[in-house]
Amino acid sequence: MAYVPGVALLAALAVGCSAGSDGSASDADSRPGGPTVTTAPPGKYRTLPAPCRAVPGSTLKDLLPGVAELPQQQQEKAFRGSPTVTYDTDRKVGCSWKSDAPDSTRNLSIDFERVVSYDPAVSDDDRARTLYAKKETAADLSGVTTPPGPPEKPAGSAAGEETGTGKPGGGEGSAGPSPSASGSTSGTASGTPGAPGGGSEDLRPRVLDGLGDAAFLDDLLTRAGSTAQHRTVSVVFRTSNVIVTVRYGEQPALVTKVPDSKELQDKAQALARKLAEVISE
Repeated sequence: MAYVPGVALLAALAVGCSAGSDGSASDADSRPGGPTVTTAPPGKYRTLPAPCRAVPGSTLKDLLPGVAELPQQQQEKAFRGSPTVTYDTDRKVGCSWKSDAPDSTRNLSIDFERVVSYDPAVSDDDRARTLYAKKETAADLSGVTTPPGPPEKPAGSAAGEETGTGKPGGGEGSAGPSPSASGSTSGTASGTPGAPGGGSEDLRPRVLDGLGDAAFLDDLLTRAGSTAQHRTVSVVFRTSNVIVTVRYGEQPALVTKVPDSKELQDKAQALARKLAEVISE
């Protein structure tokens, strides 16, 4: 007599639990006023080009003049470039080249970075825009503007020292670039030896127009001790969620020679524009 009510009780409990579960799920699905999650759109680019094959051979010959004098096998190795070691080739890749000529050494490197935002509320483009802005801020383009020289300064030893910024051990006045703690001078490329036109063309680090969504150029002249001066021109640009960096440098064999700022800048910009086309293909 006690067994039947027990079975009935278990059955009733099972029905009640089932009804309760269905009811709570239904309530959760139909709950009004729930937050709507909006995912930011992904970036335009999902892949990166092969960096060591991104620069045309004719361009490499122009940028690395010493390589053309090497035997064929060494030329092929030099033009092949050295891939940058990265842990995620889907996100960041690069390549570098070097040439040694009797009169100078040239260095070239390119880097591609595909930016991905892991925040669903922040798009890949917005994240790339933020990272690019940090690079531009670090270049300190606003701090390289050369102010007008003080008027009516007497022509003497002080004035003479201001024109000697390109000489080893020479004094540095307000008209020349100021060396940093690391011994580098950045910025006033148009006022340094090697800038043609007597400063008629603005060769200072600056924002560039017509290259990607945003771009800037930096020009750094360094000297370590009594060695020859080394100039590195960097062009950085962003197109959608990809940031590209081109670095092109020269160190002359002679200590007294200063690398030509205009030549390096023109060639670095031309290469950057070619790479922008490669990305868009």
